[in-house]
Amino acid sequence: MKNALLFSGQGSQYVGMIKSLYDNYDLAKSLVDRADEILGYKLSQICFEGPVEKLKETRYTQPAIFLHSAVLFDLLKDKIDYSATAGHSVGEYAALYAAGVLSFEDALSLVSQRGQLMFFAGETLPGTMFAVINLADDKLESLCRELSEQGNKDIIVPANYNSPGQIVISGSAEYLRANAHKFKEAGARIVTELVVSGAFHSPLMEPAKKELESTINNISFSESSVPVYSNVYAKALTNADEIKAALISQLTSPVMWAQSLKQMQIDGIDSYLELGPGNVLQGLVKRTLKDVEISGADKAEDLQKFS
Repeated sequence: MKNALLFSGQGSQYVGMIKSLYDNYDLAKSLVDRADEILGYKLSQICFEGPVEKLKETRYTQPAIFLHSAVLFDLLKDKIDYSATAGHSVGEYAALYAAGVLSFEDALSLVSQRGQLMFFAGETLPGTMFAVINLADDKLESLCRELSEQGNKDIIVPANYNSPGQIVISGSAEYLRANAHKFKEAGARIVTELVVSGAFHSPLMEPAKKELESTINNISFSESSVPVYSNVYAKALTNADEIKAALISQLTSPVMWAQSLKQMQIDGIDSYLELGPGNVLQGLVKRTLKDVEISGADKAEDLQKFS
């Protein structure tokens, strides 16, 4: 049996995250305290106590999710076998940490900068995202193209291919809100706006991408110890330069999550373990793949089954 580690993306955060790990494991406490030092502010306090409005801000959400995932990985890495990693959007940084591509310090610093850049890009070029349920990929993509051609500077693009029948679209805030009903008219069962601070994984993130690219190119990436399935290409990467290029492209490209899961199964992976807050990715695996094993770890009590 081949096992892949999956790392949670934005939207999985909750007030109280990491607290049970911090309270029960010296290693977790050490990593969380180290993260506070690296960042120069008490991320731990935001994770443990909120308020939820602050935790939801992209600039805090992203390092919080990375830290939660990295702590879980370090607590479990000597107790589990894995032959690949993948992470949803910001979760890809934890996947790279688990594959030995990035150090803890570099990964956390990159994620923190990424969150800040995306937050401020959303203020400069206001955008939003909508979840579209039960609309065929080709119909959704065609409508996005049509609306973007009509919109001059305004755009609407597919952002996250989460599972069959569940796609998130991203675009210019007022333009997308004004045209969201057209996806319902095209046959979608549900079209609902998400609580986000920008049009993630769209061309509106270009200002953030340019700054992040400069930082990524100045950080040392190692060859990966196991294949990392890239959001951008939905295939396994191991080469450090290819991983860098994919990570840079990720900010303005759609997350090909459903496609990545299908490719993992084609490559023989039949067991999936989600590490991070919540269980969103476990649900996406269930909706995308058949005949696979799925599990997860989030809180201290979840780790008992690995002892």
